[in-house]
Amino acid sequence: MSKNINYSVLELASVAYGTTINETFKRSLDLAQKAEEMGYTRFWLAEHHNMISIASSATSVLIGYIAGGTNKIRVGSGGIMLPNHAPLIVAEQFGTLGSLYPNRIDLGLGRAPGTDQATAQAIRPDRMQAVYQFPEAVSQIRQYFSDNRGARVRVNVAEGVNVPIYILGSSTDSAYLSAKAGLPYAFASHFAPTHLFEALNIYYNQFQPSEFLKEPYTIAGINVIAADTDKEAERISTTMIRMLLGVLTNNMDYMQEPTDMTPELKDLQQNPAFQRMLTYAFRGSKDTVRQKTEEFLKQTGVDEVIVSSHIFHHEDRVNSYRIFAEIMKEIEV
Repeated sequence: MSKNINYSVLELASVAYGTTINETFKRSLDLAQKAEEMGYTRFWLAEHHNMISIASSATSVLIGYIAGGTNKIRVGSGGIMLPNHAPLIVAEQFGTLGSLYPNRIDLGLGRAPGTDQATAQAIRPDRMQAVYQFPEAVSQIRQYFSDNRGARVRVNVAEGVNVPIYILGSSTDSAYLSAKAGLPYAFASHFAPTHLFEALNIYYNQFQPSEFLKEPYTIAGINVIAADTDKEAERISTTMIRMLLGVLTNNMDYMQEPTDMTPELKDLQQNPAFQRMLTYAFRGSKDTVRQKTEEFLKQTGVDEVIVSSHIFHHEDRVNSYRIFAEIMKEIEV
Protein backbone atom coordinates (compact mmCIF):
# COMPACT_ATOMS: atom_id res chain seq x y z
CA MET A 1 0.00 0.00 0.00
CA SER A 2 1.55 3.28 -1.10
CA LYS A 3 1.59 6.44 0.99
CA ASN A 4 2.80 10.02 0.89
CA ILE A 5 5.81 10.91 3.03
CA ASN A 6 5.86 13.88 5.39
CA TYR A 7 8.40 16.57 4.60
CA SER A 8 9.79 19.23 6.92
CA VAL A 9 12.34 22.04 7.27
CA LEU A 10 15.51 22.05 9.38
CA GLU A 11 16.52 25.68 9.86
CA LEU A 12 19.92 26.87 11.10
CA ALA A 13 19.26 30.58 10.50
CA SER A 14 22.34 30.73 8.27
CA VAL A 15 23.78 34.24 8.05
CA ALA A 16 24.62 35.47 4.55
CA TYR A 17 27.52 37.84 3.96
CA GLY A 18 26.31 41.45 4.10
CA THR A 19 23.15 40.71 6.10
CA THR A 20 22.39 41.31 9.77
CA ILE A 21 21.20 38.83 12.39
CA ASN A 22 17.87 40.65 12.48
CA GLU A 23 17.45 40.22 8.72
CA THR A 24 18.41 36.56 9.06
CA PHE A 25 15.65 35.95 11.62
CA LYS A 26 13.10 37.75 9.44
CA ARG A 27 14.06 35.52 6.52
CA SER A 28 13.65 32.45 8.74
CA LEU A 29 10.14 33.56 9.63
CA ASP A 30 9.29 34.28 6.00
CA LEU A 31 10.52 30.80 5.05
CA ALA A 32 8.41 29.25 7.81
CA GLN A 33 5.31 31.11 6.63
CA LYS A 34 5.87 29.98 3.05
CA ALA A 35 6.69 26.41 4.16
CA GLU A 36 3.36 26.37 5.99
CA GLU A 37 1.61 27.31 2.75
CA MET A 38 3.57 24.65 0.86
CA GLY A 39 2.43 21.83 3.15
CA TYR A 40 5.57 21.21 5.18
CA THR A 41 4.82 19.28 8.38
CA ARG A 42 7.23 20.95 10.78
CA PHE A 43 9.83 23.70 11.02
CA TRP A 44 12.67 22.72 13.34
CA LEU A 45 15.50 24.97 14.53
CA ALA A 46 18.94 23.60 15.33
CA GLU A 47 21.12 24.57 18.29
CA HIS A 48 24.62 25.81 17.42
CA HIS A 49 27.04 28.05 19.27
CA ASN A 50 30.07 30.19 18.39
CA MET A 51 29.57 29.86 14.64
CA ILE A 52 29.61 33.11 12.71
CA SER A 53 27.40 31.76 9.92
CA ILE A 54 24.68 30.23 12.14
CA ALA A 55 22.32 32.29 14.31
CA SER A 56 20.12 29.57 15.83
CA SER A 57 21.84 29.71 19.22
CA ALA A 58 18.93 30.65 21.51
CA THR A 59 16.79 27.90 19.99
CA SER A 60 13.76 28.06 22.28
CA VAL A 61 13.52 31.85 21.81
CA LEU A 62 13.51 31.46 18.03
CA ILE A 63 10.90 28.71 18.26
CA GLY A 64 8.57 31.16 19.99
CA TYR A 65 9.25 33.78 17.33
CA ILE A 66 8.50 31.36 14.48
CA ALA A 67 5.45 29.82 16.15
CA GLY A 68 4.06 33.29 16.87
CA GLY A 69 4.33 34.24 13.21
CA THR A 70 2.72 31.08 11.81
CA ASN A 71 -0.64 29.38 12.28
CA LYS A 72 -0.53 25.61 11.94
CA ILE A 73 2.92 24.28 10.99
CA ARG A 74 4.59 22.42 13.87
CA VAL A 75 7.62 24.26 15.26
CA GLY A 76 10.34 22.73 17.37
CA SER A 77 13.96 21.91 18.04
CA GLY A 78 16.21 19.90 15.83
CA GLY A 79 17.41 19.85 18.41
CA ILE A 80 18.04 21.03 21.91
CA MET A 81 21.48 19.69 22.83
CA LEU A 82 20.41 18.41 26.22
CA PRO A 83 23.83 18.10 27.93
CA ASN A 84 24.15 21.88 27.48
CA HIS A 85 21.06 22.47 29.64
CA ALA A 86 19.41 21.49 32.90
CA PRO A 87 16.39 19.24 32.16
CA LEU A 88 14.18 21.35 34.43
CA ILE A 89 14.91 24.51 32.43
CA VAL A 90 14.19 22.72 29.14
CA ALA A 91 10.86 21.49 30.54
CA GLU A 92 9.99 25.02 31.70
CA GLN A 93 10.81 26.54 28.31
CA PHE A 94 8.97 23.96 26.22
CA GLY A 95 6.07 23.66 28.63
CA THR A 96 5.63 27.40 28.23
CA LEU A 97 5.88 27.17 24.44
CA GLY A 98 3.43 24.27 24.42
CA SER A 99 0.91 26.31 26.39
CA LEU A 100 1.32 29.37 24.18
CA TYR A 101 1.03 27.36 20.93
CA PRO A 102 -1.06 24.27 21.79
CA ASN A 103 -0.38 21.04 19.86
CA ARG A 104 2.23 22.73 17.63
CA ILE A 105 5.53 22.42 19.55
CA ASP A 106 8.05 19.56 19.19
CA LEU A 107 11.00 18.88 21.48
CA GLY A 108 13.86 17.19 19.65
CA LEU A 109 16.71 16.21 21.99
CA GLY A 110 20.34 15.44 21.08
CA ARG A 111 23.53 14.90 23.00
CA ALA A 112 26.16 16.55 20.77
CA PRO A 113 27.60 19.94 21.84
CA GLY A 114 26.59 21.84 18.70
CA THR A 115 29.92 23.64 18.89
CA ASP A 116 33.65 23.25 19.56
CA GLN A 117 34.98 21.83 22.83
CA ALA A 118 36.15 25.17 24.24
CA THR A 119 32.70 26.68 23.74
CA ALA A 120 31.02 23.58 25.13
CA GLN A 121 33.14 23.96 28.25
CA ALA A 122 32.07 27.60 28.51
CA ILE A 123 28.41 26.65 28.17
CA ARG A 124 28.56 24.03 30.90
CA PRO A 125 31.81 22.98 32.61
CA ASP A 126 30.35 19.62 33.71
CA ARG A 127 29.02 18.89 30.24
CA MET A 128 30.89 15.59 29.73
CA GLN A 129 29.31 14.17 32.84
CA ALA A 130 25.92 15.30 31.53
CA VAL A 131 26.57 13.49 28.22
CA TYR A 132 26.76 10.16 30.04
CA GLN A 133 23.52 11.02 31.85
CA PHE A 134 21.61 11.74 28.63
CA PRO A 135 19.11 8.84 29.01
CA GLU A 136 18.36 9.86 32.59
CA ALA A 137 17.94 13.51 31.54
CA VAL A 138 15.44 12.50 28.82
CA SER A 139 13.47 10.50 31.40
CA GLN A 140 13.52 13.44 33.77
CA ILE A 141 12.03 15.75 31.15
CA ARG A 142 9.33 13.20 30.38
CA GLN A 143 8.53 13.09 34.08
CA TYR A 144 8.25 16.87 34.28
CA PHE A 145 5.63 16.78 31.50
CA SER A 146 3.60 14.11 33.28
CA ASP A 147 1.23 14.40 36.24
CA ASN A 148 3.90 15.10 38.82
CA ARG A 149 1.75 15.89 41.85
CA GLY A 150 3.43 14.97 45.09
CA ALA A 151 6.95 15.43 43.72
CA ARG A 152 9.21 17.82 45.59
CA VAL A 153 10.36 19.46 42.34
CA ARG A 154 7.71 20.16 39.72
CA VAL A 155 7.42 22.08 36.46
CA ASN A 156 3.85 23.27 36.67
CA VAL A 157 3.91 24.95 33.24
CA ALA A 158 4.80 21.60 31.61
CA GLU A 159 2.53 19.15 33.43
CA GLY A 160 -0.02 17.71 31.03
CA VAL A 161 1.12 19.87 28.13
CA ASN A 162 1.31 18.06 24.79
CA VAL A 163 4.91 18.47 23.58
CA PRO A 164 6.09 15.31 21.76
CA ILE A 165 9.72 14.32 22.39
CA TYR A 166 11.95 13.16 19.54
CA ILE A 167 15.39 11.61 20.00
CA LEU A 168 18.04 12.88 17.58
CA GLY A 169 21.19 11.02 16.63
CA SER A 170 24.14 10.90 14.26
CA SER A 171 25.47 7.49 15.39
CA THR A 172 23.87 4.33 16.78
CA ASP A 173 23.74 5.27 20.49
CA SER A 174 20.50 7.24 20.33
CA ALA A 175 18.83 4.55 18.22
CA TYR A 176 18.95 2.18 21.20
CA LEU A 177 17.59 4.86 23.52
CA SER A 178 14.70 5.96 21.32
CA ALA A 179 13.73 2.34 20.57
CA LYS A 180 13.71 1.35 24.24
CA ALA A 181 11.77 4.49 25.24
CA GLY A 182 9.24 4.11 22.43
CA LEU A 183 9.95 7.58 21.05
CA PRO A 184 10.26 8.81 17.44
CA TYR A 185 13.80 8.89 16.06
CA ALA A 186 15.45 11.48 13.80
CA PHE A 187 18.82 10.76 12.20
CA ALA A 188 21.21 13.52 11.09
CA SER A 189 22.06 11.95 7.74
CA HIS A 190 22.30 15.41 6.16
CA PHE A 191 25.80 15.77 7.65
CA ALA A 192 26.65 12.39 9.24
CA PRO A 193 25.43 9.65 6.88
CA THR A 194 27.84 6.86 7.86
CA HIS A 195 25.67 5.00 10.37
CA LEU A 196 22.25 5.80 8.91
CA PHE A 197 21.18 2.29 7.93
CA GLU A 198 22.71 0.63 10.97
CA ALA A 199 20.93 3.07 13.28
CA LEU A 200 17.59 2.64 11.50
CA ASN A 201 17.87 -1.16 11.72
CA ILE A 202 18.59 -0.98 15.45
CA TYR A 203 15.63 1.30 16.00
CA TYR A 204 13.19 -0.77 13.93
CA ASN A 205 14.29 -4.10 15.40
CA GLN A 206 14.39 -3.01 19.04
CA PHE A 207 11.45 -0.61 19.13
CA GLN A 208 9.15 -1.04 22.13
CA PRO A 209 5.68 0.51 21.90
CA SER A 210 4.91 3.15 24.49
CA GLU A 211 2.01 5.36 25.56
CA PHE A 212 3.46 7.98 23.20
CA LEU A 213 4.07 5.86 20.10
CA LYS A 214 2.62 2.49 19.08
CA GLU A 215 4.79 1.94 16.01
CA PRO A 216 8.28 3.16 15.01
CA TYR A 217 8.48 6.61 13.47
CA THR A 218 11.63 7.77 11.71
CA ILE A 219 12.87 11.05 10.26
CA ALA A 220 16.03 11.43 8.17
CA GLY A 221 17.86 14.62 7.26
CA ILE A 222 18.87 15.54 3.73
CA ASN A 223 20.34 18.60 2.03
CA VAL A 224 18.40 19.88 -0.95
CA ILE A 225 19.30 22.56 -3.46
CA ALA A 226 16.65 22.52 -6.16
CA ALA A 227 16.47 24.99 -9.03
CA ASP A 228 14.90 25.29 -12.45
CA THR A 229 17.92 23.62 -14.10
CA ASP A 230 20.78 21.36 -13.03
CA LYS A 231 23.28 24.06 -14.02
CA GLU A 232 21.58 26.68 -11.90
CA ALA A 233 21.46 24.33 -8.90
CA GLU A 234 25.17 23.57 -9.32
CA ARG A 235 25.97 27.27 -9.20
CA ILE A 236 23.77 27.87 -6.16
CA SER A 237 25.41 24.92 -4.38
CA THR A 238 28.84 26.62 -4.40
CA THR A 239 27.66 28.51 -1.30
CA MET A 240 27.13 25.22 0.55
CA ILE A 241 30.44 23.81 -0.67
CA ARG A 242 32.36 26.81 0.67
CA MET A 243 30.46 26.55 3.94
CA LEU A 244 31.38 22.87 4.31
CA LEU A 245 34.99 23.73 3.56
CA GLY A 246 34.88 26.14 6.48
CA VAL A 247 33.54 23.38 8.73
CA LEU A 248 36.24 20.93 7.69
CA THR A 249 39.09 23.46 8.03
CA ASN A 250 37.72 25.10 11.20
CA ASN A 251 37.57 28.40 9.33
CA MET A 252 33.89 29.32 9.44
CA ASP A 253 32.69 32.42 7.65
CA TYR A 254 29.40 33.97 6.60
CA MET A 255 27.56 32.31 3.71
CA GLN A 256 29.16 33.49 0.50
CA GLU A 257 27.44 34.49 -2.72
CA PRO A 258 27.40 31.67 -5.31
CA THR A 259 29.90 31.60 -8.14
CA ASP A 260 30.48 29.49 -11.19
CA MET A 261 31.72 25.99 -10.36
CA THR A 262 35.50 26.35 -10.64
CA PRO A 263 37.94 23.45 -11.22
CA GLU A 264 39.15 23.94 -7.63
CA LEU A 265 35.62 23.49 -6.23
CA LYS A 266 35.06 20.45 -8.43
CA ASP A 267 38.33 18.92 -7.20
CA LEU A 268 37.34 19.72 -3.62
CA GLN A 269 34.23 17.59 -3.98
CA GLN A 270 36.42 14.57 -4.69
CA ASN A 271 37.83 14.79 -1.17
CA PRO A 272 36.58 11.73 0.79
CA ALA A 273 35.45 13.88 3.71
CA PHE A 274 33.48 16.10 1.34
CA GLN A 275 31.96 13.16 -0.46
CA ARG A 276 30.83 11.69 2.84
CA MET A 277 29.18 14.95 3.96
CA LEU A 278 27.51 15.33 0.55
CA THR A 279 26.18 11.76 0.41
CA TYR A 280 22.62 12.96 0.85
CA ALA A 281 22.93 16.38 -0.74
CA PHE A 282 20.42 16.35 -3.58
CA ARG A 283 21.24 19.13 -6.05
CA GLY A 284 19.62 19.77 -9.40
CA SER A 285 16.42 20.37 -11.30
CA LYS A 286 13.06 19.05 -10.17
CA ASP A 287 13.54 15.81 -12.10
CA THR A 288 17.04 15.27 -10.75
CA VAL A 289 16.09 15.92 -7.13
CA ARG A 290 12.97 13.81 -7.46
CA GLN A 291 14.96 10.82 -8.70
CA LYS A 292 17.45 11.08 -5.83
CA THR A 293 14.72 11.60 -3.25
CA GLU A 294 12.69 8.61 -4.42
CA GLU A 295 15.77 6.42 -4.27
CA PHE A 296 16.56 7.64 -0.75
CA LEU A 297 13.02 6.99 0.48
CA LYS A 298 12.95 3.48 -0.99
CA GLN A 299 16.33 2.63 0.52
CA THR A 300 15.59 3.93 4.01
CA GLY A 301 11.86 3.41 4.45
CA VAL A 302 11.67 6.50 6.67
CA ASP A 303 8.36 8.12 7.52
CA GLU A 304 9.57 11.68 7.01
CA VAL A 305 12.41 13.70 5.52
CA ILE A 306 13.65 16.93 7.03
CA VAL A 307 15.44 19.28 4.66
CA SER A 308 18.40 21.54 5.35
CA SER A 309 19.41 24.11 2.77
CA HIS A 310 22.34 26.54 2.77
CA ILE A 311 21.46 28.95 -0.03
CA PHE A 312 22.72 32.55 -0.21
CA HIS A 313 19.80 34.36 -1.85
CA HIS A 314 16.52 34.09 0.07
CA GLU A 315 14.42 33.92 -3.08
CA ASP A 316 16.53 30.99 -4.33
CA ARG A 317 16.03 29.18 -1.02
CA VAL A 318 12.27 29.70 -1.08
CA ASN A 319 12.19 28.45 -4.67
CA SER A 320 14.19 25.36 -3.69
CA TYR A 321 11.74 24.51 -0.92
CA ARG A 322 8.83 25.16 -3.31
CA ILE A 323 10.23 22.72 -5.87
CA PHE A 324 10.85 20.12 -3.18
CA ALA A 325 7.29 20.47 -1.85
CA GLU A 326 5.98 19.82 -5.36
CA ILE A 327 8.17 16.72 -5.56
CA MET A 328 6.97 15.35 -2.22
CA LYS A 329 3.31 15.85 -3.11
CA GLU A 330 3.85 13.70 -6.19
CA ILE A 331 5.92 10.92 -4.61
CA GLU A 332 4.29 7.82 -3.18
CA VAL A 333 6.27 4.93 -1.70
